[in-house]
Amino acid sequence: MKIGLDVLGGDYAPNSTITGAIEAQKTLQDNQRLVLIGDQQDCIQQIKEAGADPDKFDYVHAPDIISMHEHPTKAISQKPNSSIAKGFELLQNGQIDSFASAGNTGAMLVGAMFSVKTIPGVLRPAIATNVPKIKSGYGILLDVGANADCKPEMLNQFAILGSLYAQYIYGIETPKVGLLNIGEEEEKGNNLTISTYPLLKENTKINFIGNTEGRDLFTDLADVYVCDGFTGNVVLKLAESFYVVTLKKGIKDEFFDRFNYEQYGGSPILGVNAPVIIGHGISSPEAIKNMVLLSKDMIESKIIDRIKSAFN
Repeated sequence: MKIGLDVLGGDYAPNSTITGAIEAQKTLQDNQRLVLIGDQQDCIQQIKEAGADPDKFDYVHAPDIISMHEHPTKAISQKPNSSIAKGFELLQNGQIDSFASAGNTGAMLVGAMFSVKTIPGVLRPAIATNVPKIKSGYGILLDVGANADCKPEMLNQFAILGSLYAQYIYGIETPKVGLLNIGEEEEKGNNLTISTYPLLKENTKINFIGNTEGRDLFTDLADVYVCDGFTGNVVLKLAESFYVVTLKKGIKDEFFDRFNYEQYGGSPILGVNAPVIIGHGISSPEAIKNMVLLSKDMIESKIIDRIKSAFN
């Protein structure tokens, strides 16, 4: 197993990514190698300075950086030696089994779409995120930003993607799927949700429980919440703010602690032909470590093969 990590991605890279990589490596088995993609000599130097063994990692030299403000498509094509472009080249050629980065989100989406490409049958990939449940554990929310405008058929597919992820990554048998809406009744919502409802209701590959509202999001009502990327991103950013508010108010609570992005590391792009994970731009070493461990879980679970089978 070879887990690819963009060392240059993120606001605090490379210090944060190198530190997180060192911590993640301590939990990996001998046949699970972490491939650091960035400035090779700088990586080796920092690992030595941290008191770790550089020989425990593999390296691919990619010294260029795609900044957060660059145009994703242009940057991918014009910077072939950037850490993100090189990561997707390795992933496409099968030289790594997964690729994770806390760098430019747009570049990660473009790279995933045009290198490893979308799984046949999937209309558009979706970004999924964790939703803490009040009692314990997490639900899944998707899409949270890959597709601002969606068609009903896309939301129907998101439900399948989310169900498979919840089942094989979080071990939830027969995940309950809810359509995020402004009311519980079948006829409620806008044109998108009203048209999506019958598709989900007839979908035999999911356990659809009907419409769910924003107040249901952190309960056990559903395990997978489906929405368009615009709605999902608004919900995600609002949820992320809960943790920040509790810190500022001096509130210590286990439930709100689980809103901390560090605990799950990153968000997978579901529906492409390899495990691809996008980390938060402000990822800390703890977040980087957990992003690497999520990459490992996605490889071990064979989630990509399971998605391919579902859409075959």
